[in-house]
Amino acid sequence: MSYTVPVKDMMFAMTRIAGLDKVTELPGMADFDAETAQAVLEESAKFCQDVVAPLNRVGDVQPSSWKDGVVTTTPGFKEAFAQFAEGGWQGVIHPAEYGGQGMPKLIATACAEMLHASNLSFALCPMLTDGAIEALLTAGSDELKATYLEKLVSGQWTGTMNLTEPQAGSDLAAVRSRAEPQPDGTYKVFGTKIFITYGEHDMAENIVHLVLARVTGAPEGVKGISLFVVPKFLVNADGTLGARNDVQCVSIEHKLGIKASPTAVLQFGDGTDGGIADSAGPGAVGHLVGEENRGLEYMFIMMNAARFAVGLQGIAVADRAYQQAVSYARDRVQSRDVAGSPAAVTIIHHPDVKRMLLGMRAQIEGARALAYLAAATSDLAHHASSPGMRREQQAIYEFLVPVVKGFSTEMSIQVASMGVQVHGGMGFIEETGAAQHLRDARILTIYEGTTAIQANDFVGRKTVRDGGAVARAICMQIAMTEEDLGAHSEVECAVMRHALRHAREAMLQTVDHVVTHAKADPGGVYAGAVNYLQVAGLLLTGWMLARSMMASLDAMSEDPDFHEAKVLMARFYAESILPGATSLAQTVINGGETIARAKVGMF
Repeated sequence: MSYTVPVKDMMFAMTRIAGLDKVTELPGMADFDAETAQAVLEESAKFCQDVVAPLNRVGDVQPSSWKDGVVTTTPGFKEAFAQFAEGGWQGVIHPAEYGGQGMPKLIATACAEMLHASNLSFALCPMLTDGAIEALLTAGSDELKATYLEKLVSGQWTGTMNLTEPQAGSDLAAVRSRAEPQPDGTYKVFGTKIFITYGEHDMAENIVHLVLARVTGAPEGVKGISLFVVPKFLVNADGTLGARNDVQCVSIEHKLGIKASPTAVLQFGDGTDGGIADSAGPGAVGHLVGEENRGLEYMFIMMNAARFAVGLQGIAVADRAYQQAVSYARDRVQSRDVAGSPAAVTIIHHPDVKRMLLGMRAQIEGARALAYLAAATSDLAHHASSPGMRREQQAIYEFLVPVVKGFSTEMSIQVASMGVQVHGGMGFIEETGAAQHLRDARILTIYEGTTAIQANDFVGRKTVRDGGAVARAICMQIAMTEEDLGAHSEVECAVMRHALRHAREAMLQTVDHVVTHAKADPGGVYAGAVNYLQVAGLLLTGWMLARSMMASLDAMSEDPDFHEAKVLMARFYAESILPGATSLAQTVINGGETIARAKVGMF
């Protein structure tokens, strides 16, 4: 099934909700107005629809393969990636001094969403490269920047993030990979890393691994972790590629979904034949990023970029599943409708199918608007003239990231599953493609930090640490939106205002509970962390849809069909989805103690 980029809704979210006009007022951003954004999105949409999207199904049935340390990607991927790099898409958000286009994160976010929707497996490669670029921009030496950034930004080389090890999982304190200092200032890196996305492939001439390891004699735990650049091929002084480094791919995983994306097991320092180990002995040559023992701090630059991007992946794959479900529902003839039509009708006429499609679309559009608002907030945090404004916006962005990641990815599984349900029995058949979206989406709540990890961060760092200040400040903004809704006479606004007020009050109750009890009853509070994150997600997406509703009511004459649909989606969300925040809040407040009391022997 083909994919159509929802450029109109993306532009609506950017201009009417996220505040593109405020972003273009920032220093260096004046050129990126709505007209430019429209042109960029339309060009990106052509590439995604015509080149990348057709490979999505191909990648599912002809996944990447491994043989003797060499990974061959899905047919067509290598050529598509060459076009991606040639078009400058890897560098959309990155600085012009390294060959990028320096666009706002807001515009880059829309481009990233459509790439992920086109082909989740394909888009993972540039996503990880973006993270590597961000880490080097922030913590890399001038020499490392000069050596690697231009090639990464151009897409000539790709980047990876190497955290996880067989014994460590999400517990990075258990990382055992080691780095031995050498007389020339480099390090020899040894260890095994697992779950490395695009850790080996044939789409670029070099792969730049960013690797967590412990320098000999470093402190135990997370305080003793350093970050290293370990390229697949060493780079000569003139920028050309040199000898093969001592890092090899010993296998790739066989997965439930995203099958075309090679998930590698990498071995560092095992004495790879035909490389530097032949003459210099085992050990992958690595270059320290920043200072020793600050690696986790630097890696979190990549991690936070990746977490936001994974939230976008959730929105993207949900939209792909929704579009396919709508297409099927329009064509599939099944039964007479409940009003008693004389002949069978297409299933899109049946009330329950309408219910499912409304729920899918409303959640997607709310989550998209929230992600775009977060992206604009990040732009303000990085480029605002006032230091106070930068600090304020950064705090809001950091508060929103776990919601974008955790809530949107959980939503994607529900929406993709509902897409299968719309297809009925045919959704369970692989040939229709509906099942692929569900299988692909299933990893999103797990990698780059599970939903529980996002929720724990949301409780500890984003709520308890500041006493709930940012959460309450956002709730004050939502209360102002409720006042705006009250100024509108339409019944839809009254419905939304009522639902939004109850959800906001539920959020404030959970914030008070979390802040008050986190120290005295950490087990009980953290037992409710995921549901607290869900309360926030429901409220914030409801807030976005409330603003969308008012914007569409004000602009109804411009495009009645488009704006009428926006109003209807928002009302459906207010009536059928947003009320869930109230019941979830009660599970946070009342259910945590029961979970904490459960004894291991009971299970």
